[in-house]
Amino acid sequence: MATLKDVQQLTKDLENLVGQLSSELQNGEVDFQKLVSISDNLSERADGLAETFSNINDALMQRFESVKEGASRSGSGQGSRSQSKAGSRS
Repeated sequence: MATLKDVQQLTKDLENLVGQLSSELQNGEVDFQKLVSISDNLSERADGLAETFSNINDALMQRFESVKEGASRSGSGQGSRSQSKAGSRS
């Protein structure tokens, strides 16, 4: 299972790639093939990171909804029991 340290390492890798890209652009002799390669690598890693965050968010939201629905069911069950008891006393 990935940890926050793993994610930090991925962001450092992305920073390094951005640094390489910047360095290549500042270099007097621009190698467009190298720029393409660095950009592709950067894009793939960034997409992977975005997908990871999206999957984590989806899992957390599903769990949150599950807990919320469970609380709602138990809460509505309590409310209807209380109402039926109150109705039978009158």
